[in-house]
Amino acid sequence: MHVWSIGRGKPIALILLIAGISLVLFFPDSSLIANMQRALFDQYQIISPRQTQSQPVVIVEIDEQTLGEIGHWPWPRNYTAALIEAIAAHKPAAIGLDIIMPEADHASPQALAESRPDLPENLRAALAKAASNDQMLAVSIARAPVVLGAAGFPFRTHATRDGLRTREVRIQGTNPATRLNTYPYVLASLPEFQAVAKGQALLSSEPDKGVVRRAALLSTLNDAIIPGLALEMLRVAQGATEISVDVGSHGVDAAHIGSKRIPLQANGEAWVHFDKTDRHRAISALSLLKGEVTPERIAGKMVLVGVTGLGLLDLITTPLGDRRAGVDVHAQLIESITDNHFLLRPWWMRWVELGLFLSGGLILIWLVPHVKPRVATLLAGIMYIVLFSTGIVLFRSAGLLLDAASLFAGLNVVFGSLLSSVFLETDRQRRHAEQALQVQREAAARIAGEIEAARRIQLGSLPVAATLFAGETRFEIDALLEPARQVGGDLYDFYRLDEKRLFFVVGDVSGKGLPASLFMAVTKALAKSAALRGDDGIGVIVATATRELARENPEMFFVTMIAGILDLETGALEWVNAGHDAPWRLAPGGRISRADGAGGPPLCVLHDFTYPVEHLQMEPGETLCVVTDGITEAMDNDLNLYGNERVASVLTHVADDPRPAKVIAALREDVRQFVGDAEASDDLTLLALRWFGSDRTMKGKKNERQ
Repeated sequence: MHVWSIGRGKPIALILLIAGISLVLFFPDSSLIANMQRALFDQYQIISPRQTQSQPVVIVEIDEQTLGEIGHWPWPRNYTAALIEAIAAHKPAAIGLDIIMPEADHASPQALAESRPDLPENLRAALAKAASNDQMLAVSIARAPVVLGAAGFPFRTHATRDGLRTREVRIQGTNPATRLNTYPYVLASLPEFQAVAKGQALLSSEPDKGVVRRAALLSTLNDAIIPGLALEMLRVAQGATEISVDVGSHGVDAAHIGSKRIPLQANGEAWVHFDKTDRHRAISALSLLKGEVTPERIAGKMVLVGVTGLGLLDLITTPLGDRRAGVDVHAQLIESITDNHFLLRPWWMRWVELGLFLSGGLILIWLVPHVKPRVATLLAGIMYIVLFSTGIVLFRSAGLLLDAASLFAGLNVVFGSLLSSVFLETDRQRRHAEQALQVQREAAARIAGEIEAARRIQLGSLPVAATLFAGETRFEIDALLEPARQVGGDLYDFYRLDEKRLFFVVGDVSGKGLPASLFMAVTKALAKSAALRGDDGIGVIVATATRELARENPEMFFVTMIAGILDLETGALEWVNAGHDAPWRLAPGGRISRADGAGGPPLCVLHDFTYPVEHLQMEPGETLCVVTDGITEAMDNDLNLYGNERVASVLTHVADDPRPAKVIAALREDVRQFVGDAEASDDLTLLALRWFGSDRTMKGKKNERQ
């Protein structure tokens, strides 16, 4: 590969690197970057959700069970007062209401008296003098460490105000108002509630693309800085008189409540680190009102009160992908602050990422042109793995949010531009290689054609009983040979030596493929030559064949063989077994047996070996079946062998009608089903010979074969 050719990609990669840096510097909040950040930071939380430690928060739920027994929401305020007093009786550190009550209670006695002029005058007068529900709630709020919630509004409604009674937040540094979330109006509870509450805070948290990832702990209401509910509850719980905020040149640094330092984002927000959904914080308001809650569940803890009944539930989606009540966000923040477990993306993190992007991009520009594409891809992959692993480690160990996703995307663009220049040169080499490959393919096609021709010649040299013995009534023979490759080393042959004798042979050459097929052809020819040379018997025929084979056998092949001569008049069979599996006998009446004999070694193993000749008398209608080890040693995908037991089982099923064609078809089909889609391990050969008797003894039985 020419280095000068791929080096032309360096300027383009450098331009892309500079463009990526400019995008981060001048458009840090672009949707492209923000979407990747959201997806990655959510994955951080999924991989490592927050582990709950101190459990300082309890959520009192006005749930479906409570509403079913006490009544639909909103309740008369005296009910809410009773709930606050029930909580306060267990001495909580603070009570935060995730409930806004901006209007007077229409269920108060005075409202009832005004709405029912038909009531007796004395009853209406008594109702008018009774304490209102709002007064009762105000008394309960005054007795307890209650923090009221309010919601910031960008527009005016009939119930909104432009101010909120809160404690002043002390600023140390420049005023951060321009950096904070700003609201001109607020929806808050009645002034009489605000006057007696121990604190007030904003509940507002804006979902980010439908998912709550951050919450504002400091916001601006006109010129006043208002704390979020989590901060104000911590202040009340600690008995602190104020919240102070450190502001630097980049915005808000941290909030202080007593000795507790709470780091924040520059805009006064905090990233929420969610734990897995857990009901350990939840207490049903009904259980509390019935006195079923032990004081230990609430004593000294910060209690959040929220409505979670069906139809009223303020659901949010978390980065973990689940849906929860909105009040859970405040609980998560309070627990994180109490446990000193913060998620942070400091102002300097962007500069760290730019440094990583610049250094990583320069490494790629220097490295990729000088190594093979495969090596470059491997090294880039290692760089990406290290990058994402670093992000996960920083998240788990320090709560820092490193944007590895944007870095990955930017570095991938640089890497892709470099690889494209490499591929241009590779394409030129590929075209050159394709030309050379085409030449090789043409040569391979010629070889494949020659092998296919050899296959046709090999299979074409095998006899076909239907044409060779047309009209023969004394016997029936059939055979099958399937090479494991295009050509193979198995063989079979059969022919009449004269009018009354049938010669047959089945053999298996060691090895497979083209060399074995050549030796198979030689073996078949020599066996036929020896058989047709004289009347010396099967033993002499086999001995002659093995001497001729051994004379020219440089590859040291050997051949297992079954060879026999059947007397077609009497059914007497003389045969020789040269290291082959014994034939199978299918006698009339369904009897299955093996034609065992002494046998001898395969051909070409021992010189001048005298093979013993075996004799058996076939019965009229008996079938002799010979198979090679391609049948018995056929294997399935689990390397299980077909074996002799399955051969015996198949032959037993066809023993009542052992026509050669039927026997061969049944065995072949059973082997095919056993092997399935496994690759053939050896050549497969079967031969079946059935003797019916001479024409003189079998007159009138021609239909038996049908």
